[in-house]
Formats: sequence, C-alpha cells, structure tokens
Amino acid sequence: MPLSDDQIKAIEFRSPTSIPIRIGLLPATWKKYRGELEPIVRRHPLAFGPPVENRDYDAVWSDTYHLGDHVDEWGCVWSNVAEGMEAIVTGHPVPSREDVHRLQEPKSVADGFKHGFMYLRLADLRGFEELMLDFAEDAPELAQLIDIVLRHNEKVLAKLLARLPRGEIFWFGDDLGMQSGLAMGAAKWRKYLKSCFLRLLMPARRAGIWVYMHTDGQIYEIIPDLVDCGIHVINPQIRANGLDNLVRVCKGKICVDLDLDRQMFPFATPRDIDQHVKEVVMKLGDRAGGLWLQAECAPDVTLENIEAIAVAMEKYRTWWS
Repeated sequence: MPLSDDQIKAIEFRSPTSIPIRIGLLPATWKKYRGELEPIVRRHPLAFGPPVENRDYDAVWSDTYHLGDHVDEWGCVWSNVAEGMEAIVTGHPVPSREDVHRLQEPKSVADGFKHGFMYLRLADLRGFEELMLDFAEDAPELAQLIDIVLRHNEKVLAKLLARLPRGEIFWFGDDLGMQSGLAMGAAKWRKYLKSCFLRLLMPARRAGIWVYMHTDGQIYEIIPDLVDCGIHVINPQIRANGLDNLVRVCKGKICVDLDLDRQMFPFATPRDIDQHVKEVVMKLGDRAGGLWLQAECAPDVTLENIEAIAVAMEKYRTWWS
C-alpha cells in the first residue's frame, strides 16, 4: 500500500500539511451496527477512508475471526467465542521441551507476515507459561525453537522482498508487551529476540520498504532497540506506555502512529474524547512531523463516541493552523 505525501513527510520530519489520521472498525462492530454506521463513515472520509458500496456487514478478514476453532499452518488451535473478534490460541503443539526437537516448520511459505510472527509465535507454540519458564531458565530448547521460527520467517521475508517495490510500506505486528512491561523482561528480549527483529526488519528497510511495527503492551523501554532494528514507524498503545514516556523516547526520534486509548472509548463522553486527542497532539505533535493518529473501535463503543473520535481527529490534525 503506497503512503500518502503527509505520511511520508511525517516519517521524515519534513512538515506534513496535517497529521495523518484513521479509524479502524472491527468486523464485530460492523456486524453490530450495520447500516447505522454508514452515515458516520460517509461524513468522515478523512478518518474512515472513501465510502464502500454494497458493504458486507458480516465480512471478516481472517479465519480466526470466525466463531469456533481454527488450526493454523503451525498446528496451533485458535478458539473463538465471538464472531468478528479475534480468537486466542488454546492448543499449543509444542507443550514440552522434548517436543521442540520434533517441531517442523510449515512447508508452505506465506505471502506476508501474520500478526504475532516472532515472539507471539513462540508463545502460541509452547504456551505462555512454558515459554516464560524457557526464558527464565535459559533452556537450550528455547534457542532451537527461536531458530526454527526465525528460519521460516526469513523465507517469508525473501518472498515478500521479491514482490514489494521500493516505496511501499509493510506492516509487521508482534505484541511484545504486557500491561506493565515485557513478560520476559527487556534484558531477556535483547538477549534472545532483538537479533531476530534486526534480521527481519533491517533487510526490508535496506530494500527501500517503509517498515511499520505494531506492538501492543508496555514496550517504551525497547523502542530505541526497535529503531536500531530498522523501523520507520512505531505503533504503540497510549494507556499501557503512558503519554509522557512516549514523548520522552519517541518525540523527534521516530514517527509514532499512536493507538489512542481504546480502553476509555466505551466509557468516555465526547468531551473526554476531545480532550484526550487534544492532549496527545499538544504533547506528542510537532509541526515538523513524527505523528500519525489511529483509533480502533470495538462493538462496545457507542455510535456517538465513534463519531466523536472522528470529529476530534479532524479538529486537531492541523493543530498548528
């Protein structure tokens, strides 16, 4: 997907005409509100994109967003109890360290990276608690497991680089943080996983592809490390990281596509939302660039608040004028 002129200028700190904005609506949100959402989306094309004719309100973008169980190419079992929302992994194909020695990577190579391509893939394979013990005990099988996943990811990367032209942006997504810090700690992440991200992200950057890194949870302490790995745009969550921490580690150093506070959206008033967006822009914004804004709305966000988010984004995207 090619970037807009303002997105590129924001990445390069070359004074965009406005802050790039967008609002994402989960499939479950469309499924709930259906045609009631259309007038809002059509009133705010800057935030939602151009109108879509004959929209399928029940469409989903991934097998794991369908109700029931789904087995992926690694043998992980995803279970979903809410159509249009993401599933969780309930079946881990490598439950013991001995199983690591028998693990085979998928024979097919995907056209791109799915969300959770590195760290979360390890957790999906082993199970969270077992993986945390592997990190804590520096289990030899951990390095073997990482090598298997990394080797497969490098095949995906090679296929990706063969088809993507220079100037395109590619989205890498892996939730590295919890609500308060990295589960394995920053030191273990640097020891075991930083080199993996360096080997996967930097070649894309060198190929002239814009590197976008989405990562949920509190990850501000490793954002400088991710910059070392080659990212152009970081997509963190504001509540988990704290606005002041993001200002300290990111402002003037890396373009932030800030995930506005989705945890407040179901409970906020339109005025609360206006003040939230204003504070973000006043603190993290810079006329030189370095900021995009995005919001994700689940079905627990009211129609009034969905529109309030769009209004506030439009209001403050040219805050300097």
